[in-house]
Amino acid sequence: MKILSKTRLENVFNKLNETAEVFVPMQRGEQSGFYPWQTFAAGSDKLWLEALNVYLPPKNVVFPQTERMYNIKQEGQDVKIDETYEDSKSRVIFGARACDVKGITCMDDVFLTRGYEDSFYKARRQATTIIANACYAPGIACFCSAMGVKYVDPEGADIIIRDIGDGYVWETITEKGEMLTARIADLLEEREVTLPEPKPFQQDVNYDGVAEKLKGMFEHPLWDKLSQTCQNCGICTYVCPSCYCFDIQVKMYGNEGYRFRCWDSCMYEEYTREAGGGNPRPASKERFRNRFLHKLEFFKERYGHPLCTGCGRCTVVCPAGISIVKIIDAVKEADTDA
Repeated sequence: MKILSKTRLENVFNKLNETAEVFVPMQRGEQSGFYPWQTFAAGSDKLWLEALNVYLPPKNVVFPQTERMYNIKQEGQDVKIDETYEDSKSRVIFGARACDVKGITCMDDVFLTRGYEDSFYKARRQATTIIANACYAPGIACFCSAMGVKYVDPEGADIIIRDIGDGYVWETITEKGEMLTARIADLLEEREVTLPEPKPFQQDVNYDGVAEKLKGMFEHPLWDKLSQTCQNCGICTYVCPSCYCFDIQVKMYGNEGYRFRCWDSCMYEEYTREAGGGNPRPASKERFRNRFLHKLEFFKERYGHPLCTGCGRCTVVCPAGISIVKIIDAVKEADTDA
């Protein structure tokens, strides 16, 4: 087995950083997320590979919170596109958990399949190598297995690392992973080790049949009850590894400017507001219902799997204590015959 000693982690990051921007899980003040290794500040930042989940997932690496798309120039009645900004700079995500890798593969479905490819997403995605950190001890908020995520063998990763205490087993999965491994081969050692045994989940979640049952629950009174405490703050969508709602806007300076896109949220009233002033989801309940139907039913109907990856972040950060697990349970128990 190839083994990466934890004493050589910084050497690996520095080596990879010579040819790519390396994103690693860090705690930075009161925040945590995947930040560029080159910004690491010893003494104030903490490398946090042992954390099950940092607050912010690594989706921003392939789908930035704000992204310049192209420059525009107005010439009379015509608008000319001067330059586009497909960003193909090499990037490495180091230490993403299976739920976060699944979030990226969900976005792959959205941006790269069904006859349309988003060129901005595609450029970043093709230039990104994912090193996943296998989970063997799920946390109190975790339920990824119930959503079909293979937490011990993350799908969609180019390399999988497995924590063995003093180091990581280094398992190459794809050709892209082999190319990266070749760059740090001198920092890996060969030895046989025993892998840890996966521990059981602390949450009992049963998603089976939920998507199918939700098809007949659009007008169910359950949504009135469940949505009462929701503040529509949108924090659940920003920490979610698979949410991908965005808005496109323009900035003009005289006759020149640019278009950019930025993250948006289905929890905001203006997200579905139409140019004529109408809004198909004006009420909080309607936006709440749409979010969970999308996560648990609509996405599965279109792509064959749920959009929720079971990371538990939305439950952890929600100021109103709303839990998608409790919503799944409520749907399972709901009477649909009345």
